Amino acid sequence: MAEYDVDINWPRAFWIGFGVVLAAAVLFVTYSFIGTFVFGVFIYYATRPLYRRVQRRVRQRTLSALLSLFLLALPVLVLLYYTIAIAVQEFSRFAQTADVGPYADAVEPYINVSEVVQNPQALLSDAAGPGTVVDTLGQFVGYLGVVGTGLIHVFVMFALAFYLLRDGDRFAEWLKGFLDHRGVLDRYFHEVDRSFHKVFYGNILNAIVTGAIGAIAFSIVDFFAPVGLGVPYPALTGLLAGAASLIPIIGMKIVYVPMALYLALEAGLDGEGWWFVALFVAVAFVIVDTIPDLVVRPYVSGGGSLSFGPFGRSESTPEPDSNPGLHTGTLMFAYILGPFLFGWYGLFLAPMILVLVAHFARFVLPVIVEGEGRPAGVDPTNLVGEEVGDPAIDDVTDSQPGDDATPTPSAEDVS
Repeated sequence: MAEYDVDINWPRAFWIGFGVVLAAAVLFVTYSFIGTFVFGVFIYYATRPLYRRVQRRVRQRTLSALLSLFLLALPVLVLLYYTIAIAVQEFSRFAQTADVGPYADAVEPYINVSEVVQNPQALLSDAAGPGTVVDTLGQFVGYLGVVGTGLIHVFVMFALAFYLLRDGDRFAEWLKGFLDHRGVLDRYFHEVDRSFHKVFYGNILNAIVTGAIGAIAFSIVDFFAPVGLGVPYPALTGLLAGAASLIPIIGMKIVYVPMALYLALEAGLDGEGWWFVALFVAVAFVIVDTIPDLVVRPYVSGGGSLSFGPFGRSESTPEPDSNPGLHTGTLMFAYILGPFLFGWYGLFLAPMILVLVAHFARFVLPVIVEGEGRPAGVDPTNLVGEEVGDPAIDDVTDSQPGDDATPTPSAEDVS
């Protein structure tokens, strides 16, 4: 039986093994705090367009990142916590009258802490005076341990977003120079970055702001409700309306239209209160539905004059498509199924996984399978915004060998 001498480069093998151990350690830390890191990435993408504008005026990376986080990310996070805390209280009351299964157990740890937040209805009443502030501070001190842990997670989120804002471009250039020379990885990361921007800044941020607006608006409307008629769980209804805005076509109408029908039925049985039903419909349609679509969504989805991130293009590159390279249905399922699979952070993690998989199938997989040729799309008949002749897409995917644009990557580029 023939024997073969195997020349093993032991120093190289040692360093490879040591690198694997380090990578495993990093993955373990990331997995242990996956929700914190994922939300930090969301804060980064939600803040980045404002950071680009601030940097053009301030001309200092560190100060621009700090100003952007405090001007946008911190107020949005406080508003989000306030809305969720009120919704948790209302969900707890709803769980006492209906069987909600495992959801009650999932929400129970946060019920006591959420009581620190005062309901908007109470803030509008005469009872909300100095005594309310003292009681709130007392409850806050009572839950200082839990609040302290939460503040640590918030600090990590903001620190991650801060360093991504300040040093993201430098890290991207280093990564592209180390792994790829304007080949397939450059394309892949560029499209992933564009999709992350649209998913986080264009869709989820809009849903969060809309949910907060809905929760506060419905709570104020319920304050003026006549006796025996009112919006059941107004803050929870507003938050659900914001979440429903992620659903294509029907959006938040799937929440407030049935609620309007319920209030109309109650008013019909009582024979009065129709003015309140009209008030609810007007507020739901104008303030919660129309105004965010006319003001908030164009602001968070426009961004055509902004740079689109570490792997993005110049600041003059237009971004005409709403979800580049992503099928609307798959994105909707990611939003819906993500929280069921992973927990609260699944709303952010599931779309991230979808983006990484979809663009891998578009750009990397065809090169691996065929060895050459232009990467094809994932079902071109259903891709959002990728029409024939779209220059923002063609200049990324239509480059051929010999052109001035990026050459089509070969099988060697992948390795």
